[in-house]
Amino acid sequence: MATTGTNTPRERYRAQVRAEITKRAWEQIATAGASALSLNAIAKQMGMSGPALYRYFASRDDLITELVREAYRSLAETLRVAAASGADLAGLAHVLRDWALTDPQRYFLVYGTPIPGYHAPADITAISSEIMTTLLDACAALAPDSATSPFAAYLEDHRDWAADHPAAPEALHRFLTFWTRLHGVLSLELAGHFTGMHLDPARLFAAELEDLLAPRA
Repeated sequence: MATTGTNTPRERYRAQVRAEITKRAWEQIATAGASALSLNAIAKQMGMSGPALYRYFASRDDLITELVREAYRSLAETLRVAAASGADLAGLAHVLRDWALTDPQRYFLVYGTPIPGYHAPADITAISSEIMTTLLDACAALAPDSATSPFAAYLEDHRDWAADHPAAPEALHRFLTFWTRLHGVLSLELAGHFTGMHLDPARLFAAELEDLLAPRA
């Protein structure tokens, strides 16, 4: 009986070649950075011609989009599973750090310096929103601070970025503080900026997290 869809030999072969291309692309990014990504270099490594490889990815941006999509999906699923298993905001923070440390180049591809000339399609934003929603849910589950900060009040009128989430302004403020401070520590750690400072990045991350979660009067 003939098979259809991705079960056909042709579709399976195409999927295998695309998977090898993305594997080679990650290796290239780990060596030279995302801005140096070259489809022609990948084609040469695979013993293909440039035009042959373009049958699988129409452009460099098409390949970058696949890599960004892989990275975001990986983090979104990792956080979703952790949250479903009962992880609170602190637990999710450590899950985020572990994910970043496992593959720093994957982290930098989505949270590092933007690639010049590259613009992600709308579905990438949707996957990114899944990550934010998981963390916003965790922030909203925490006991609210006893006083509303001026910035939280500001967010009440400027929450378009979280318009679909029912979190209170205080939770939005906590999320933004969590997101910016912990990504700051992570980015510095992964880029090696703590080398020679004789401090433990894991303890600094934990201290920042403890400060973020401390109730404020």
